[in-house]
Order: sequence, then C-alpha cells, then structure tokens
Amino acid sequence: MPEEFDNDHWSHKYRNWLDNLSFEFDTARETLNSRMRSFRFTDQELRQVTNQLRAYCRKHYKKDYYLLKSIPGIGGIVAVGILSELGDLRRFNSLKHLAGYVGIAPGMHQSGASNKAMGMNPRSNRLIRSYFVEASWQAIRTDPVMQAYYRTHLGKEDKKIVIKIAHKLLSRTLAVIKTETPYEIGVVA
Repeated sequence: MPEEFDNDHWSHKYRNWLDNLSFEFDTARETLNSRMRSFRFTDQELRQVTNQLRAYCRKHYKKDYYLLKSIPGIGGIVAVGILSELGDLRRFNSLKHLAGYVGIAPGMHQSGASNKAMGMNPRSNRLIRSYFVEASWQAIRTDPVMQAYYRTHLGKEDKKIVIKIAHKLLSRTLAVIKTETPYEIGVVA
C-alpha cells in the first residue's frame, strides 16, 4: 500500500487505487469489487441521510442549529444529534439539570459528615455525553481558553480533564442557546 493511503480516511484517490489493483485470481478481483459496491452504497446512504437531517434542522431549528455550529467541536452532524436528542435546550432550568441529563455532572454520595465523589452518572443520555466529550477534544485544539485549561491540568488523567472540559463546553452551549449569541472563541466565561 502506498504511504499516502496508509491512514483511516478512504479518499476518492484511494478508492480509485483499489479499483485499479490487479490480482492473480479473478475471484479476488470479484470479491474486492463486491466489497467496494457495498462500501459505496453505505457511504452514499450515509451522506444522503446526513444531508436530509441537516436540511431538516436548518428548516425547523435554523437559529439553534447555527448557534450550535458556532461552538468549537460541534459541527453539522453533532448539532443535529444534540437538537434531535435534547430538543429545545431552553427547557432546562439550569446547567445542573442539563449536566445531570447528559451525565457530565459528578455524582455525590453524602452520608453524615462524609462526602464521596462517585464519578459520572451512569443513568444518562450516553450518546449526547459522547458528543460533548468528542467535541471537547476539538475545543481543546481550537479554543485558546479551553487549551489553557487543559494545559494547566496536565499531569492528571486525560479522561478526567476532558470530562471537565466537556462540562465547560456544555455550560457554554447552554449559554449560547439561552442568550442567542454565537460562541466567541477565546472569551473567558
């Protein structure tokens, strides 16, 4: 395999290279052709459904869709996921309620004088939580404030830092939707 194609991305150039491979046996060529037809069909269906979802959100949730897309790490697909799973974010009275629903709020166990941190709540919307965790990695790369927060906490477990950043991102997402102002990169809130 050429070095330029040695990655996870299947570009059109890579697909054409696969189509032009020569094999000693015809059955190998037929097998690859069959796999490529399946791949292309799945890829086309995924693109079509994604475009339909984006068009739906642009039509019915236009303002919120573009507000969400202004946040680093939240692109079209994640914005569609957030809007379809959570609906109108304004229905959450506070960040505490939203964080509890998403599962990014830390669990606490209190008994008498002892307080014990329990970690993330397992009874939550895991899909939305994963959206915010993945978006926080992108936010670390693109937003200087998030990057500075990440760097000041280096040395701790990466997962714990990213969950804290996901909580910050969730807070900023709720603020963006409630105030109806686009996200500004580099602003400390």
